Amino acid sequence: MSPQHKQRDWSLRYADWLIRHRWLVLTTTLILALLAASGARFLAFNNDYRVFFSNENPNLQAYEDLQKTYTKVDNILFAVEALDGDVFSHDVLEAVETLTAEAWMLPFALRVDSVTNFQHTYSEGDDLIVQDLVEGASTLTPRELSAARTVALNEPQLAGRMINPEASVTGINVTFQMPMKSIDEAPITVAAARALATEIEDKYNVRVYMTGMVMLSNAFFESAMQDMSTLVPLMYAVIVAVTYLLVRSVSATIAAVMVIIFSMLGGMGLAGFLGVQLTPPSSSATTIIMTLAVADSIHILVSMFAAMRRGLSKHDAIRESLQINIGPVFLTSITTAIGFLSMNFADAPPFHDLGNMTAMGVMLAFLLSVTLLPALMAILPAKANHGTTSIGRSMDKLSNFVVTRQRPILFATVAASVMLISMIPLNHLDDNFVDYFDESQAFRTDTDFINQHLTGVYQLHYSLDSQQANGVSDPEFLQKLQKFTDWLREQPEVRHVSTISDTFLRLNKNLHEDDASYYRLPEDSELAAQYLLLYELSLPYGLDLNNQLNVGKSTTQLVVTLNNAGSVQLKSIGERGTQWLHDNLGMEAYGVGPSIMFAYIADRNMQGMLVGTILALLIISLLIGISLRSVRLGALSLIPNLLPAGLAFGLWGGLVGEVNMAVSMVTGMALGIVVDDTVHFLSKYLRARREQGLNAEQAVRYAFSSVGVAIVVTSLILVFGFSVLAQSSFGMNSNMAILTAISIFMALVADFLLLPVLLIKLDRKYYPLQAPQRSNEFIDGQDSAAQEEKPYETQPV
Repeated sequence: MSPQHKQRDWSLRYADWLIRHRWLVLTTTLILALLAASGARFLAFNNDYRVFFSNENPNLQAYEDLQKTYTKVDNILFAVEALDGDVFSHDVLEAVETLTAEAWMLPFALRVDSVTNFQHTYSEGDDLIVQDLVEGASTLTPRELSAARTVALNEPQLAGRMINPEASVTGINVTFQMPMKSIDEAPITVAAARALATEIEDKYNVRVYMTGMVMLSNAFFESAMQDMSTLVPLMYAVIVAVTYLLVRSVSATIAAVMVIIFSMLGGMGLAGFLGVQLTPPSSSATTIIMTLAVADSIHILVSMFAAMRRGLSKHDAIRESLQINIGPVFLTSITTAIGFLSMNFADAPPFHDLGNMTAMGVMLAFLLSVTLLPALMAILPAKANHGTTSIGRSMDKLSNFVVTRQRPILFATVAASVMLISMIPLNHLDDNFVDYFDESQAFRTDTDFINQHLTGVYQLHYSLDSQQANGVSDPEFLQKLQKFTDWLREQPEVRHVSTISDTFLRLNKNLHEDDASYYRLPEDSELAAQYLLLYELSLPYGLDLNNQLNVGKSTTQLVVTLNNAGSVQLKSIGERGTQWLHDNLGMEAYGVGPSIMFAYIADRNMQGMLVGTILALLIISLLIGISLRSVRLGALSLIPNLLPAGLAFGLWGGLVGEVNMAVSMVTGMALGIVVDDTVHFLSKYLRARREQGLNAEQAVRYAFSSVGVAIVVTSLILVFGFSVLAQSSFGMNSNMAILTAISIFMALVADFLLLPVLLIKLDRKYYPLQAPQRSNEFIDGQDSAAQEEKPYETQPV
């Protein structure tokens, strides 16, 4: 007995058993599905931006080391816009002063910096005076307001960072020390900050905007919640509508929707049992699982109703559908799961979770499609509409077109493929974490305003080591620090540089009776150390120099604020800075921080996914070859499986050209999805060749007529599903969905045009007839009915 006959015989026995015990199967399946779904109670949302980086990520490790040395950089930057255009008016300065004072009360607040509490220094005789730049804003005279304006606009620590040149927008930067003990720390903090901003806006003539790393973390959470509340219901509506329009059966639609719901809930529940935490990328697994789960149900339902239209009873139609679909559906499910599991090779853990959750959901969808779905259909009333559908008639016309126009189709597809693939080099890796969010997100609009009117939100942090205790006061080290600062300020990407050398310049002038000629670095290390000590002793609690100096005063942190830039520019300035330090000062230091971490993540993901995709491709090809029992066809299947991703990236290069962290993940997951059409087409093609004795052209016609409708419908559902996900407010998800939808469409074209022509041209070997192993009336009925309905299938073409 051949392996295929064994499989068919087993599938028939399974179908008989399932129909006899349909109530037991239904009850058991529902109980197990509910048990799996119960794990969803353990799911929690991780909104920390660090979740995008693995513990082995060198950029994250460098960043964590920096934060152990200096003050944390998790912050909220309030930008206060004076609606009358003048920050240095009584009303606006009072608003800034009030907001500064109240910000100390925000949850987990560690430090608050603003123009009002900036520690302004000047001399009075032999004394160094250190005090807030603005005290009692409402009582200041016009002369005092003008003096404060002059200091703020000329102080390097403030200009370009805390006040814009027009003095119309000012900033209040709040640094937070998150205890990292609860997942709701960022939402709690942001809620309190927004309440404070609203209070200030209501009381004063100002508008308040907010950005910063805490706001970024919270934006991830809000984006995911928004998507889950809008996209999931929309996906349900699309699935219900498309399924009903296809099968025109309420019972079949109910059965398919139940499979989809329990696949999604079960996949999320199993993730909960495994301790997976939701993130914006992994939360999209709900929509993806729903999209993929419907495909299995459609193949089984389409075959069942087709058999019923030929006169088979409902139970016999279920048997036939399971017999011809259980193998291909299992193969497509396992290959899809492998494609998503390849995402574990990415550097970003959220994509590991997305891949694993989706893989579990896909395999649950397969199990439910061959248990819950047929059991429900065996119980519920179902009636097939008579007549051939317009899509079915279109399949006949398409098969005729492909068979009779082989040469033009081959030339056209090859030419189009070469043209699109040639555009792949137009793609370039670039990432911008602000652009992850669309303009429906407050974080995006506020950040854009602050970038345009106040300062940048991207920063590089350099830690420069003097190699000796109290070495930051050494004149030679200070000269090196100042040279690096001056070089940075000349770079086009740089907006502001915060450095301790500016403080030494100011102190040296102050302690020489504010003589402007002494606005230079001190030349004596002991004198410089005394300046620094005197200044530190005069600083109020909470505004010390821990954000710039380590405890031993051997290293200092230099913070570079950059213009809004993509990852290419960020990497460029970071690498240029490191190289300049090495070449000109003989020092080793690397720019670190969240912005540079996000800048490199796409590169690291692409490298990992290259390995993952190659491994997935080898495994999938091996499985197809074993399943088809044909090395030649297994190798031939590589063309329609690999080509769609290449065509999609080529089209993306021509239309968009920017590949970010999410887009770099598409190759593996798209490979797992697009292989489905190839497997179903080849399985029906080989069935016609081996069991009905048809030649290659006749077998192609048979494949179109028997599975073409299901392939079209499932492909359209997949495209619609990912098109729904493309509406996500989170750019990672939307870009990934768009490129995947393009890949699926390209796969449909390849499987309906290129694959049939390749089969006709390259698969002309003789296949000995393999008679069905088990005599069964509905099999004979199927074959005879198929021959009556498609007489050309046994006639020479």
